[in-house]
Amino acid sequence: MDVVDGVVGNAVDAVATVPEKVHASATALKDMIGSLTGMAVDFGLKLLAAIVVLAGGMWIATRIARSFKRMLERRGADASLVTFLGSFMNILLRIFVIIISLATVGVQMTSIVAVLGAASLAVGMALSGTMQNFAGGIIIMFLKPFKVGDIIVTADGKTGVVKKIMIFTTEIHTFDNQAVLLPNGPLANSQITNLSMNGTRRMDFNVAISYGDNVDVARKEILAILRSDKRVLRDPEPVVFVADLGDSAVVLTARYWTVAADCIPSRGDMLEQIYKKLPKKKIHFPFPQMDVHVKK
Repeated sequence: MDVVDGVVGNAVDAVATVPEKVHASATALKDMIGSLTGMAVDFGLKLLAAIVVLAGGMWIATRIARSFKRMLERRGADASLVTFLGSFMNILLRIFVIIISLATVGVQMTSIVAVLGAASLAVGMALSGTMQNFAGGIIIMFLKPFKVGDIIVTADGKTGVVKKIMIFTTEIHTFDNQAVLLPNGPLANSQITNLSMNGTRRMDFNVAISYGDNVDVARKEILAILRSDKRVLRDPEPVVFVADLGDSAVVLTARYWTVAADCIPSRGDMLEQIYKKLPKKKIHFPFPQMDVHVKK
């Protein structure tokens, strides 16, 4: 009987403590929900602030980079340096904005630095070619094998006018107006022919005349055409000489000097005038000939 009374008493005591335990659990749950709500609100505000900082910072970074480029242009800086430093400044400012945005969310600067260090190592190993392009851009800017506006021929035969020298690539426009982006790494370590560096260039072209035609008359007429063109420099003097005695023609070479920009257009104009004027002086342009002898 005592055992039964003890069990009943314990049950009554347990039932009596249920409301207290429920109240305590409800209070704890309420506190946890309140704490989570506060943390969520705090994080949401920080995230919103970070988004505002990121958007506004990117806008400001773009404006600063443009203002920096305009300042360099007003100071008369080289066009190659303007595009390179402008691109570098833009990327640097954007990275700075991203770091500030992460710090606004609550990420510790030490953690950001550690992550950046590890990421730099990983990215450096994964993008070794890109780093080579960056180093190539630095080399191009300091050694200046070419600058914006120069006409260059690359090792693989691409010819065009340099439009931009950026951090990782150089943009050239070919004469048929194709935009070609060349990686700076291979560009800095390969053969480059700069057609504009010296300002003036020598141009040669051949004119074939028939055997029996007067070479002196042909030479005089070609020289007159060269000297009448204002694009042909007077020093050195243009010359015309017999370069070869071919199978069916006497080959004359016309040689003159002009500024780099006039090389191609002047050559075309000269050949057109020669084609029109030499026949009037009884100078003929031969066709390839073959004599065939038939034996019966």
